[in-house]
Amino acid sequence: MGNLSRRGFVRLGLAGAASPLLGSFLGACGSGNGAGAGIGKGGNTINTGNTGSQAAQVVIAMNTGSEPAAGFDPLVAWGAGEHVHEPLIQSTLVTTDTGLGFANDLATSYSCSEDGMSWTFTIRDDVRFTDGMPLTAHDVAFTLNGIRESEAAQADLSMVAGVLAQDDRTVHITMAKPFNALLYTLAVIGIVPAHAYGKDYGSKPLGSGRYLLEQWDKGQQVILAANPGYYGEKPRMQRVVVVFMEEDAALAAVRSGQVDIAFTSAVFSGQIIAGYDLFSCKTVDCRGISLPVVPPGNSKADGPNSYPAGNEVTCDRAIRQALNYALDRETMIRNVLSGHGTPAYSVADTLPWASPAMKVETDTAYAQSLLERAGWDLGSDGIRSKGGKRAAFSLVYPAGDSVRQALAAEFANQMKGIGIEVTPKGLGWDDIYPREFCDPILWGWGSHSPAELYELIYSSGWGNFACHESAATDRYLDEALAAADIKDSWDLWQKAQWDGEQGIAPQGAASWVWLANIDHLYFKRTALDVADQKPHPHGHGWSLVNNVDRWAWHD
Repeated sequence: MGNLSRRGFVRLGLAGAASPLLGSFLGACGSGNGAGAGIGKGGNTINTGNTGSQAAQVVIAMNTGSEPAAGFDPLVAWGAGEHVHEPLIQSTLVTTDTGLGFANDLATSYSCSEDGMSWTFTIRDDVRFTDGMPLTAHDVAFTLNGIRESEAAQADLSMVAGVLAQDDRTVHITMAKPFNALLYTLAVIGIVPAHAYGKDYGSKPLGSGRYLLEQWDKGQQVILAANPGYYGEKPRMQRVVVVFMEEDAALAAVRSGQVDIAFTSAVFSGQIIAGYDLFSCKTVDCRGISLPVVPPGNSKADGPNSYPAGNEVTCDRAIRQALNYALDRETMIRNVLSGHGTPAYSVADTLPWASPAMKVETDTAYAQSLLERAGWDLGSDGIRSKGGKRAAFSLVYPAGDSVRQALAAEFANQMKGIGIEVTPKGLGWDDIYPREFCDPILWGWGSHSPAELYELIYSSGWGNFACHESAATDRYLDEALAAADIKDSWDLWQKAQWDGEQGIAPQGAASWVWLANIDHLYFKRTALDVADQKPHPHGHGWSLVNNVDRWAWHD
């Protein structure tokens, strides 16, 4: 999870919502090969599709945190923020393919000025909102300006100075600074109608996308129906029913055949359920630990708040480097995730802006030698000390997250082998944020945009919890964003991580220790064909259905 005060994450209080839902849902559904029923308002059963191989609907169980607290409003959080995904109900200027290359959606063409300070988009003339009104450049400008000016928006358009509709088909974006990663943000921003946007838009969204909102029973389910006036290729799935459940309830729904696909975790992945397969999606959903690089006694601002900064143990670079080299990521993945994950060495593994220099092989002997050369001597209790200071610190993780709890315990067990005492401590987010700059914290990250890497390692980035500041790193990052073509920036992003002499890599500042990229697992009905997935970002929810319109049933 990212920084609450900057990313505006709104936490849902739906922990108990799945239990009553499960009983009513199972009582009303009769799903088979995609045929089932959902629960309408007041508990009334509604038909959600046809039977057999011609079924044109799917029932999906998502975790309760996937229900949008503010509804389906792109000017708040829908499509962006902690759980980025395509907004489905609304159209976007561009979109990304499975390789994260860009493709046009509303846009027919776009260009960026040589200095990176302006973008121009030409949009389609055949798009209408579901009320029949045409979508124009004025709606695009209204949406982007609304996000830019809103304190509640999770999409970050702080790099945009203003947006102007030059005519019905042309949108001009003036930048506050060059930012060639803008397209990644625009790929998940749904365009809303200027003429029909109001305070209740989140619960009654009007869009031009592949689907429209047919029904939303808060705390229970969402039903999306194919938009009959959609300008693109018609959805193969005519109806999408999303029920919000806790993991145990979702598993029960799978066992009784009441949902077609449901999220699960590695803990339950070995179960055999008749008629279902385990469906695994590769991700950039990584877990990593921030390691404060400054000594205690400092402070750092986070929005209007100022928090203590610095840690007396992790401020020693030898400690941070040793943590990186001593970690056996493969063993961690095997022990904690039952093998359903890949080693993480950065926040961007497998993406074009990842640096191969971030990867390190496990070498406990080298880790121990780093500590010994730095004066960390092994004590009779097996823990190192230096100048009377023990090599010991707390590792904070969000209480209630069983995976992070297990990762923290495994990390502590491994680090004890090199004489470092790590004490896992589960806390609520309200208690974690005041510690974000002074304690190592086990975070979850992962995005389809290099902008996230920028914020985590730029000196003034809102995610620079490690407090590492480097003029060289900042320069590389600024140059990367200013490159005329984003493809020309990959080398600069990589140099920001390690240029051969300095950077945040394990052989350098080692300001983070990255653990694992966690596979997203689902129990999927065998007869359901799920289209090729993009690598999933952080957040086990709506990213699965980015291309639900291309899903289908087979005999």
